[in-house]
Amino acid sequence: MKPIVEAKDIISKIPNGATIMVGGFLNAPETLIDALVQHNVKDLTIISNDTCYENQGIGKLIHNRQVKKVITSHIGTNPETQRLLAAKEIEVEIVPQGTLAERVRAGGSGLGGFLTPTGVGTVVEEGKEVITVNGKRFLLELPLRADIALLQASIADKAGNLFHKKSTKNWNPLMAMAADLVIAEAEEIVEIGEIEPDVVHTPGVFVKYLVQKERSAVL
Repeated sequence: MKPIVEAKDIISKIPNGATIMVGGFLNAPETLIDALVQHNVKDLTIISNDTCYENQGIGKLIHNRQVKKVITSHIGTNPETQRLLAAKEIEVEIVPQGTLAERVRAGGSGLGGFLTPTGVGTVVEEGKEVITVNGKRFLLELPLRADIALLQASIADKAGNLFHKKSTKNWNPLMAMAADLVIAEAEEIVEIGEIEPDVVHTPGVFVKYLVQKERSAVL
């Protein structure tokens, strides 16, 4: 059985300067994000597919000036992130989407990095080690890990097993393996055994705490 906790209580334990992975694809675990905003945790490094929209998900943290750095695939849907980047008020590391996913997977799998041809000969190559294999150049990409992962699930059981609908299964299972502490926000929490083993996307062994998504945060 995993502890089912209030978002404000568990988020209050997150220190300033933490590195946080946030699962989602132009969405986020809104109840947990709202608690982060209310707690006003500062100087965060956020690892996520995107920075969402100005007043949604990670965009709320950006707007509230709680983020010092973002490692992400794109910021095109959030003009505030772009403005702060241009003003040098936030650091943004843009990573090709597949490379970002693989860096997270490598972090969760205990790998020292991986080789990819993506970005060779572009600005992505700057500052990275280039390794030639059989006459072809590859970039050495390093793994990513976080202090905390904030996940979203459509359904969780009380053992922490998670089912993710549609595109939410892209990032959440990877990030569950790559953080020291995993907090999962679920739209529905059911009894153990009510999720068929074949549709468990994130095993409960990776999850430490469960949070019930507030109805006002369900999109």
